[in-house]
Amino acid sequence: RIPLPVSNILWEHCIRLANRTLVEGYANVKKCSNEGRALMQLDFQQFLMKLEKLTDIRPIPDKEFVETYIKAYYLTENDMESWIKEHREYSTKQLTNLVNICLGTYINKKARQKLLATIDDTDRPKR
Repeated sequence: RIPLPVSNILWEHCIRLANRTLVEGYANVKKCSNEGRALMQLDFQQFLMKLEKLTDIRPIPDKEFVETYIKAYYLTENDMESWIKEHREYSTKQLTNLVNICLGTYINKKARQKLLATIDDTDRPKR
C-alpha cells in the first residue's frame, strides 16, 4: 500500500500533467466552432467529475489553467489583447493558436498581426 501523503502527491502530479496536456491538446486544434468550444467545456467538466470520484485532492490542481484557456476562445478582439498580457502562464504556441483559431476568421490580417506582435512582445522578457 502507498501511504496517503505519497498517494496524494502522485495524484496531484498526475492531475496537473493531465490538465496541462488538455490545454496543449486544445492549442493544437486546427478549427474550432462554437459547438466545439462548448464540447471542450463539457469534456473538461466530465473529467473533473470523474476526478472528484477518484481522489480527495481539493482543489483540483491547474483547474483554472484549463478553464481560463477554454474561456479565452470566447473573447473578442479587444479583450484578447489585454487577456494575452495578463496570462503569461500560457506558451507562445498556445496564445498564438487562440488568436489564429478563435479570432482568425473574424478579424482582419492587420488586427491579427497586432495580436501576434503582442504575444511576441509579452514573450520576450521571459527569454
